[in-house]
Amino acid sequence: MSNFVELLKKRRSIYNLGKNTSLSNDDIVELVTEVVRESPTAFNSQSQRVVFLFDDAHEKLWSMTEELLKPLTPPDAFENTKEKLKGFANGKATILFFEDTDIVKGLQENFALYAENFPIWSEQASGLTQSNVWTALAEKNIGANLQHYNPIIDESVSNEWGIPKNWKLRGQLVIGSIESPALEKEYMENTDRFKRFN
Repeated sequence: MSNFVELLKKRRSIYNLGKNTSLSNDDIVELVTEVVRESPTAFNSQSQRVVFLFDDAHEKLWSMTEELLKPLTPPDAFENTKEKLKGFANGKATILFFEDTDIVKGLQENFALYAENFPIWSEQASGLTQSNVWTALAEKNIGANLQHYNPIIDESVSNEWGIPKNWKLRGQLVIGSIESPALEKEYMENTDRFKRFN
């Protein structure tokens, strides 16, 4: 079994996170920066943008999210939502992934033949980048789970941290020390997912 496949198996959604990671804030920024730089993009567009929220900023994000969700969540379900968000706040940091829509629009204008594909390719590149970052962190024994509270939090995030309007929020990777492992993963039968022809 290759080391890469072993890393993919290690990259799991970890929800019980703490603040005692093997890497410092600076080390996390350095690692993620390198991974994002090396992740593939269509036409080498490099449309991914990343914001790191540590410490007070990290906790503020999840407090803000709670306030935004409260009026949108049925009262009998809000306690569960509140506990889930508290779990995110218990982690060390949140990595916000964005796509620069100006880059995508520019590519659509300059390469009209492929115009309708650039938003799709942008989303694919975003997913690749998020997965690469998540796997790199897993290699360092840092747990993570990927959240998608966009677009509910978009405007508040943009206002709070001065995010350019052309940056579109695509995901929030919550990271931290692994306080308890992921549950056992279930797999579909290979025959339901794969076909081979010779």
